[in-house]
Amino acid sequence: QVQLVESGGGLVQAGGSLRLSCAASGRTVGTYHVGWFRQAPGKEREFVAAISWNAGSTYYADSVKGRVTISRDNAKNTAYLQINGLTPEDTAVYYCAADRDSWSWGRQQTTEYEYDYWGQGTQVTVSS
Repeated sequence: QVQLVESGGGLVQAGGSLRLSCAASGRTVGTYHVGWFRQAPGKEREFVAAISWNAGSTYYADSVKGRVTISRDNAKNTAYLQINGLTPEDTAVYYCAADRDSWSWGRQQTTEYEYDYWGQGTQVTVSS
Protein backbone atom coordinates (compact mmCIF):
# COMPACT_ATOMS: atom_id res chain seq x y z
CA GLN A 1 0.00 0.00 0.00
CA VAL A 2 1.17 3.53 -0.77
CA GLN A 3 0.46 6.58 1.33
CA LEU A 4 0.88 10.04 -0.18
CA VAL A 5 1.17 13.18 1.91
CA GLU A 6 1.13 16.63 0.37
CA SER A 7 2.66 19.67 2.02
CA GLY A 8 3.75 23.18 1.18
CA GLY A 9 0.39 24.81 0.74
CA GLY A 10 -0.63 28.00 2.46
CA LEU A 11 -1.76 31.58 2.01
CA VAL A 12 0.21 33.60 -0.50
CA GLN A 13 -0.26 36.92 -2.24
CA ALA A 14 -0.93 37.11 -5.93
CA GLY A 15 2.29 36.99 -7.89
CA GLY A 16 3.98 34.80 -5.34
CA SER A 17 5.29 31.26 -5.61
CA LEU A 18 4.89 27.98 -3.79
CA ARG A 19 6.54 24.60 -3.99
CA LEU A 20 4.27 21.74 -3.08
CA SER A 21 5.70 18.40 -2.03
CA CYS A 22 4.24 14.93 -2.25
CA ALA A 23 5.98 12.43 -0.01
CA ALA A 24 5.29 8.74 -0.47
CA SER A 25 5.55 6.04 2.15
CA GLY A 26 4.64 2.40 2.42
CA ARG A 27 6.66 1.45 -0.62
CA THR A 28 8.80 3.16 -3.18
CA VAL A 29 6.96 4.98 -5.95
CA GLY A 30 10.06 5.27 -8.10
CA THR A 31 8.36 3.21 -10.82
CA TYR A 32 5.01 5.01 -10.59
CA HIS A 33 3.88 7.98 -12.63
CA VAL A 34 2.81 10.93 -10.49
CA GLY A 35 0.15 13.51 -11.16
CA TRP A 36 -1.04 16.69 -9.50
CA PHE A 37 -4.67 17.74 -9.54
CA ARG A 38 -6.56 20.56 -7.88
CA GLN A 39 -10.09 21.28 -6.81
CA ALA A 40 -11.37 24.79 -6.33
CA PRO A 41 -14.47 25.52 -4.23
CA GLY A 42 -17.61 24.54 -6.08
CA LYS A 43 -15.69 23.06 -9.00
CA GLU A 44 -14.68 19.61 -10.14
CA ARG A 45 -11.18 18.32 -9.59
CA GLU A 46 -8.95 19.18 -12.54
CA PHE A 47 -5.62 18.03 -13.86
CA VAL A 48 -2.57 20.23 -13.30
CA ALA A 49 0.56 18.27 -14.23
CA ALA A 50 2.00 14.78 -14.51
CA ILE A 51 5.46 13.28 -14.63
CA SER A 52 6.56 9.85 -15.76
CA TRP A 53 8.29 7.45 -13.41
CA ASN A 54 11.75 8.31 -14.76
CA ALA A 55 11.01 12.03 -15.14
CA GLY A 56 11.51 11.66 -18.87
CA SER A 57 8.07 12.96 -19.82
CA THR A 58 5.65 15.52 -18.47
CA TYR A 59 2.19 16.87 -19.17
CA TYR A 60 0.83 20.25 -18.13
CA ALA A 61 -2.65 21.69 -18.21
CA ASP A 62 -2.93 24.62 -20.59
CA SER A 63 -4.15 26.80 -17.75
CA VAL A 64 -0.85 26.50 -15.88
CA LYS A 65 1.66 25.89 -18.66
CA GLY A 66 4.63 28.21 -18.31
CA ARG A 67 3.97 28.86 -14.61
CA VAL A 68 4.20 25.36 -13.20
CA THR A 69 7.02 22.83 -13.07
CA ILE A 70 6.58 19.26 -11.94
CA SER A 71 9.60 17.30 -10.79
CA ARG A 72 10.51 14.30 -8.69
CA ASP A 73 13.34 12.89 -6.63
CA ASN A 74 13.03 9.13 -6.60
CA ALA A 75 15.81 8.79 -4.06
CA LYS A 76 13.61 10.77 -1.65
CA ASN A 77 10.37 9.13 -2.80
CA THR A 78 9.01 12.64 -3.29
CA ALA A 79 7.45 14.64 -6.10
CA TYR A 80 7.16 18.41 -6.32
CA LEU A 81 5.01 21.05 -7.95
CA GLN A 82 6.51 24.51 -8.30
CA ILE A 83 3.90 27.18 -9.01
CA ASN A 84 4.97 30.69 -9.96
CA GLY A 85 2.94 33.79 -10.68
CA LEU A 86 0.08 32.66 -8.48
CA THR A 87 -3.32 34.23 -9.07
CA PRO A 88 -6.55 33.96 -7.06
CA GLU A 89 -7.73 31.49 -9.72
CA ASP A 90 -5.09 29.07 -8.43
CA THR A 91 -6.85 28.87 -5.07
CA ALA A 92 -7.72 25.22 -4.55
CA VAL A 93 -6.90 22.05 -2.70
CA TYR A 94 -3.98 20.42 -4.48
CA TYR A 95 -3.74 16.65 -4.59
CA CYS A 96 -0.96 14.37 -5.71
CA ALA A 97 -1.65 10.92 -7.08
CA ALA A 98 0.36 7.89 -8.12
CA ASP A 99 -0.23 5.60 -11.09
CA ARG A 100 1.37 2.17 -10.64
CA ASP A 101 1.10 1.26 -14.33
CA SER A 102 4.55 2.39 -15.37
CA TRP A 103 4.34 0.48 -18.67
CA SER A 104 2.04 3.01 -20.30
CA TRP A 105 2.29 6.77 -20.59
CA GLY A 106 0.02 9.02 -22.53
CA ARG A 107 -2.84 11.50 -22.41
CA GLN A 108 -4.59 9.24 -19.92
CA GLN A 109 -2.25 10.73 -17.31
CA THR A 110 -4.44 13.84 -17.40
CA THR A 111 -7.45 11.91 -16.09
CA GLU A 112 -7.92 11.13 -12.42
CA TYR A 113 -9.21 7.64 -13.18
CA GLU A 114 -5.70 6.62 -14.23
CA TYR A 115 -4.35 6.97 -10.70
CA ASP A 116 -4.40 4.35 -7.99
CA TYR A 117 -3.32 6.27 -4.89
CA TRP A 118 -4.22 9.75 -3.69
CA GLY A 119 -3.10 12.05 -0.96
CA GLN A 120 -5.40 14.07 1.29
CA GLY A 121 -4.53 17.36 -0.34
CA THR A 122 -2.95 20.64 0.68
CA GLN A 123 -4.79 23.96 0.59
CA VAL A 124 -3.42 26.79 -1.51
CA THR A 125 -5.06 30.17 -1.07
CA VAL A 126 -4.01 33.15 -3.14
CA SER A 127 -5.06 36.61 -2.04
CA SER A 128 -5.43 39.48 -4.47
